[in-house]
Amino acid sequence: MNFKFNQALMFTATSLSLLIAGCSQSNVANTASSPSKETKSKPSENSIEIWPTLDIAVKPDEKIEQRIADLLGKMTLAQKVAQTIQPEIRDITLEDMRTYGFGSYLNGGGAFPNGDKHALPSDWVALAEKMYQASIDDSIDGSTIPTMWGTDAVHGHNNVIGATLFPHNIGLGATHNPALIEDIAKATAEEVLATGIDWIFAPTVATVRDDRWGRTYEGYSEDPEIVRLYSASIVKGLQGRANSNFLGERQVISTVKHFIGDGGTIGGDDQGNNIADEQTLFDIHAQGYVGGLTAGAQTVMASFNSWKGDKVHGNQYLLTSVLKERMGFDGFVVGDWNGHGQIPGCSNESCPQAMNAGLDVFMVPTGAWKPLLENTIAQVKSGEISEARLDDAVTRILRVKLRAGLFDKPAPAKRVLSGDKDIIGSPEHRAVARQAVRESLVLLKNHQQLLPLSPNANVLVAGGGADNIGQQSGGWSITWQGTGNTNQDFPGGTSIYQGIKQAVSHAKGHVELATDGKFTQRPDVAIVVFGEQPYAEGNGDLDNLEYQRGNKTDLALLKSLKDQGIPVVSIFLTGRPLWVNPELNASDAFVVAWLPGTEGGGVADVLFSTENAELKHDFKGKLSFSWPKSPTQTNINRFDKNDTALLPYGFGLKYGEKSTLGNALSEETNRDSAQAISSLAIYDRSVQAPWKMALVTTQKSKTVASSMLENAELKFRTIDRRVQEDAFKIDWLSENAGQMRIYHDFLQDLRSYTEANSAIQFDYFLNSPIDAPLWLQVNCAETCTSDIDLRAHMQQQPTWQTLSVDLACFAQNATDFSKVGIPFALRSQGLLSLSLSDIRIVPHAANKADIGCPTE
Repeated sequence: MNFKFNQALMFTATSLSLLIAGCSQSNVANTASSPSKETKSKPSENSIEIWPTLDIAVKPDEKIEQRIADLLGKMTLAQKVAQTIQPEIRDITLEDMRTYGFGSYLNGGGAFPNGDKHALPSDWVALAEKMYQASIDDSIDGSTIPTMWGTDAVHGHNNVIGATLFPHNIGLGATHNPALIEDIAKATAEEVLATGIDWIFAPTVATVRDDRWGRTYEGYSEDPEIVRLYSASIVKGLQGRANSNFLGERQVISTVKHFIGDGGTIGGDDQGNNIADEQTLFDIHAQGYVGGLTAGAQTVMASFNSWKGDKVHGNQYLLTSVLKERMGFDGFVVGDWNGHGQIPGCSNESCPQAMNAGLDVFMVPTGAWKPLLENTIAQVKSGEISEARLDDAVTRILRVKLRAGLFDKPAPAKRVLSGDKDIIGSPEHRAVARQAVRESLVLLKNHQQLLPLSPNANVLVAGGGADNIGQQSGGWSITWQGTGNTNQDFPGGTSIYQGIKQAVSHAKGHVELATDGKFTQRPDVAIVVFGEQPYAEGNGDLDNLEYQRGNKTDLALLKSLKDQGIPVVSIFLTGRPLWVNPELNASDAFVVAWLPGTEGGGVADVLFSTENAELKHDFKGKLSFSWPKSPTQTNINRFDKNDTALLPYGFGLKYGEKSTLGNALSEETNRDSAQAISSLAIYDRSVQAPWKMALVTTQKSKTVASSMLENAELKFRTIDRRVQEDAFKIDWLSENAGQMRIYHDFLQDLRSYTEANSAIQFDYFLNSPIDAPLWLQVNCAETCTSDIDLRAHMQQQPTWQTLSVDLACFAQNATDFSKVGIPFALRSQGLLSLSLSDIRIVPHAANKADIGCPTE
């Protein structure tokens, strides 16, 4: 049944809690706006009563439990610990799998078979088959327990070229349609199974409280009711229903994540601290688990965040007392990317605290798996981890594998859907995705009923997002951050422009694409597609909600068209509500398309009427997040008794309804207009838009579009420094070899940074001695380049270091900072291995730079 948005289902906080057996009255609070003091406290003796005992659809099976006991009784200590270790495909070989028999393994975002971004479905199946066969080969480790492969398929099978990418969760939340969500999950499961994979790390069930959080688009809503309903629908779609097709040949294992409170950290800080009281933790942040676990989800992923100062990965009360004992979850808890290493006293290589707290599977990429395995074995032998706790973890892992039929199903290459390339991006799946795009669109403004448009019109399509499937798909699209992709990386997909062209051309209208708005034939209407560049966790965190702060190129485009008397329809691509009052004022109609994925044609389906002026599709989307009226307004969630939003939760116009937004919204930012220029991030956990990275050799230039890239002269790989893949390593493989370059296709004006006495700063770690010149370059044109040798200023130390260079050094060497195309490039004249992170231009730092260039 569709979730219709009406007053009858506008639950109050109290009525929500009454829906759940065993709940007391809700006490909803806005945790994100609370003071940022990190406190630690223990739950009271009676607080466990807050948590309900769930009526879970999947019940224990005596035959499975007996089989588990038989298997467990025959396993060695090493075999048991190996079941709890989950390495990543870039860090293990088939021989490792054969030797140790890992219980599971994963591919991180941007990791592919053979390191090939364009790996075919057959390549994925081949790897799955080889890993499976190695796991059941008992010639070395004596074990025949099959391994399982997990992947982040968070809006379709998003790591695979050609897959159907559905709207991100924030867009799905606007559809208010749980039945559609279940269909999306079914389609995703089939495409994942076609590549031989068993297990999906989805759904994300965060209830987002502060839209500055970079993972906001992974949340369905600020309303826990939608999160609860959708979680159940996704789990049923992925795993099947408990009483019919549960974990059959067309289903995969699901994961509700991230337990618990990730959407409520102070200030929207990724992996930060949630200080909600326990009643709020249940009422707001646990509802996705109520829905997902009740539907039978078999795995739960622990969250990076802390609760009241304690890392959840090491919180025994939450993982064991609440989740397993009180709520009755009998599947297993998997960690997030080296999340155990963030627990005080732990490292990626050793963390008995996590297993003792209730973590069952360590997600341990980046090569730390072997010491972790060895240390865990030693800790069980010493009694630091009890044998009973290890046996409980392995029991849970085996229970899930047996329920999923992994002991009895054919090998991956011989399963029903395996290797069926026609399933990947099938017309049926794309049709479901296109429906989801249509139903997720939210109409915020429709001045003088400009929409719907006639397909017979002369239409200009403008804006950087118009013909850009990568931008409209957002993060977690082929690559982890969603960056480095082109339309060619989405075969079978449709950009928003392509969808408009199909609709208009079919009706004999005229359409022109001009991303900069410079048309050749005056249009009847301009459709401008613009919005956020792709990002994923960490990189997307903001300090305020102003769109294009300080660089309002999209606003300038809107104004230039409006000043010419051309009606303007704005299509806004975004992973969260943002303050866009100036852009709203400059638009006659304004549609929030969120991050619609590969089926951009769904936008045109709603924008245009038929040739006979009849409606094809009306707008159905309603805001599942409140829309801010200022850049600093973050405490406007549903049920919060705080500032009034510009547009409330549930808002969304239909055709014919009066537009309530005029053209005179306040454009006051509520911040000091004379505020000093802020640092310019060039690489902050990934290359920051608008910049790109490339490896340039004597033969060719290759844009870095995944986590690994290698040629004859250079080798690139992302690495972990503080958190997941927040740094990278460059190896120069020969003398006078190539260049690592961060660049932009269009020249950028950075004069304000030279005027602010800025310095280029970056953090580095020398993995090898530096025996030859290492040239740092800033480039503004072919004849506008300057190099500085860094060798004398860099030292090999056991810790990361920071190096800074006065921008004046480059200005003195003829760099014109009004047109910078390459703000950072490195070339070594000798063999060198160098790790880098946090590349930025910092104002007012020149006088403290390690390499100074005082002006005369």
